Amino acid sequence: MNITLSVDKQVAQRARDAAQKMGKSLNQIVRDYLEQLAGSAYRDQQWIQFESRCLQSSAKLDGWQFNRDEANER
Repeated sequence: MNITLSVDKQVAQRARDAAQKMGKSLNQIVRDYLEQLAGSAYRDQQWIQFESRCLQSSAKLDGWQFNRDEANER
């Protein structure tokens, strides 16, 4: 998909220069950022759904509590 952005000419040039120093095109930098942004939003949504399922669960721990020493036994 192609996206059109409006950016000040000077900002675009500085961004191109920065991207070139990283060995990438400005297009690739923007693409990478959007992929990261989309992935982050997806992970956040997944976490919210997981937390909701945990809080609504009828599972019982029957008095079990986390014990750091037991968890670290080898």
